Amino acid sequence: MITNTTPAPAAVVSDIHDIKPPLDIPSGLAWLWWTLGTLAVLVALYALWRWWRRRAEQVPVVPPVPAHVRACQKLAAALALLDQPKPFCIEVSDVTRVYLEERFNFHAPERTTEEFLRELAGTNRLSREQKDSLGRFLESCDLVKFAKYEPGEAELRALHQSAACLIDETVPLPQTDADAAGPSLK
Repeated sequence: MITNTTPAPAAVVSDIHDIKPPLDIPSGLAWLWWTLGTLAVLVALYALWRWWRRRAEQVPVVPPVPAHVRACQKLAAALALLDQPKPFCIEVSDVTRVYLEERFNFHAPERTTEEFLRELAGTNRLSREQKDSLGRFLESCDLVKFAKYEPGEAELRALHQSAACLIDETVPLPQTDADAAGPSLK
């Protein structure tokens, strides 16, 4: 048997399509507009960055309060606790220890009095008299803090005076312009 494999005329008609619409060919300047747009965005970002940096530089930097000034202020505030020996001695001792740490980089607040005095003996940052005075001061504060000793007002004022004297004696000398410039090359 022979069969016909040619498609019917209706099937042939459905295979025919209309022509495609014309393609849009971009002009030769489209890349120029994209490049100019990108450059404009980059320039705007750069200008914004510069403005932000300049604004950050104009913020006045407040110099930190020197350690000896903070310590003197805290010692003056500690006088309000003069009628309470233990809190007074804790405050005066802490102020002195923090000052010594900030001024000389001793690790005074984290150590016991004995550990701190041992560290202090190995340094030449304080004079022998200052070391002895500091040792007596810290031991007197420890008596009040840990041994429940109740000193009178005169003894508390003497402890306060001892701390104030130590701070006054160890105030750093002001730096002159010649010192700040460094050693001269002669």
